[in-house]
Amino acid sequence: MATRQPHRQQAKQQQQQQQSKAVVVEKRKPVFIKVEQLKPGTSGHTMVVKVIESKTVLQKGRAASQHLRQTRIAECLIGDETGSILFTARNDQGNGIVLVADFGLKPKSGSGFKIDLMNEGATVILRNAKIDMFKGSMRLAVDKWGRIEATDPASFTVDQENNLSLVEYELVTVAEE
Repeated sequence: MATRQPHRQQAKQQQQQQQSKAVVVEKRKPVFIKVEQLKPGTSGHTMVVKVIESKTVLQKGRAASQHLRQTRIAECLIGDETGSILFTARNDQGNGIVLVADFGLKPKSGSGFKIDLMNEGATVILRNAKIDMFKGSMRLAVDKWGRIEATDPASFTVDQENNLSLVEYELVTVAEE
């Protein structure tokens, strides 16, 4: 027993030293971009967009097991004053994004703090959004590392003429000579 005491004291001292050396990491300010700046294969985008329209494209009924959740996919046409693009909302992203900013709370799953953000005319902030390619065209998506937040209504008018999802891309391999 006497030999264990010094080891425990050393372990406590090392733990205290590590805690005192903890480095405070400063968060960097988000860089907001416009829709016209989006390119295929890019990610990490932060932008303020307005929802023009939203429609459900896939909704599977109850799963065979209670442990598996229902699958819903909605396509939302979103944009800003520079252009528009299709946003693919999966499961709770299309109907019922968690709104934490206004309440300062951390809701538990299944709680009543969900609201419908992807409605026509709503303004949202997309954080850590990425570009997915679907049938040769760009779609914007937010995965589990991204976030969708409600914000004040935007004053801009969405440019629907510059729809980036209507541009078809083709993967071309260039042979070196």
